[in-house]
Amino acid sequence: MPGTLFLVATPIGNLEDVTARALRVLREADVVAAEDTRRTAGLLNHFGITTPLTSLHEHNEHRKQTALVERLLRGDTIALVSDAGTPLVSDPGAALVRAARASGVRVVAVPGPSAVLAALTASGLPCETFAFLGFLPARAAERSRWLRRVAAEPHTVVCFEAPHRLRQTLAEMSLVFGERQICLGRELTKVHEEVVTGTAGELLMNLQEDRGECTLVIAPDASASRIPDDAPDDRQTWLDFRQLTEQEGLGRREAVSTLARRYGRSAREVYAAIERARSSDARA
Repeated sequence: MPGTLFLVATPIGNLEDVTARALRVLREADVVAAEDTRRTAGLLNHFGITTPLTSLHEHNEHRKQTALVERLLRGDTIALVSDAGTPLVSDPGAALVRAARASGVRVVAVPGPSAVLAALTASGLPCETFAFLGFLPARAAERSRWLRRVAAEPHTVVCFEAPHRLRQTLAEMSLVFGERQICLGRELTKVHEEVVTGTAGELLMNLQEDRGECTLVIAPDASASRIPDDAPDDRQTWLDFRQLTEQEGLGRREAVSTLARRYGRSAREVYAAIERARSSDARA
């Protein structure tokens, strides 16, 4: 009978956040597949757990998944963990999960700490609907496009950023987002935890040092919630925009102004609808 692949959430900082269930699964597993075996060894040693470790990271996941699935099919139990938080959330493991499920292996999530939810709930920003977009692109051009797409999002957005790029990112966000509220969470659940909210410019002005893992929560585009019920949807706005620019020869700014007058909406709302539709097409 096949074994079980457990996806075990581990502390993002404070070791007291680990659940009793997570500790039991880690103790009872035949092996723990860890993103960084040295970091996970520290966690296991702290709780007196002696389960063997094997590495599973972005550079060896596809090579090792076959052997791990074979162990699961022989009846072994494997606990998959990332360096911190919930596995697969901007971390490796998705390929192993897909392969295990395709082989008929039972996959069980053991929920627990998550930097995404910790920052989101502490931010004071809308939590009803949100989008998690992982790490910001490292390359300047890709990051610029990413920020423009996020500027048109009607939902709260949560993302990660590396400490050494935080200042540059906040400077760019200040230009794109203006007065929109942003929450910065650093060192979440640790001794020096910091959760501060303000505009990107205010956050940048008050940033003392580049340290700690960074989670950013970005308020939604307020204009999106004010669009009249009878207004054209994003897709129709995008089609009308392309009609004006590609077939009637209008420039982008003139086309947006034309649609704003036609729909009785602000140019900002029209531009946001176009960006949402463009982003949706790119993901399709």
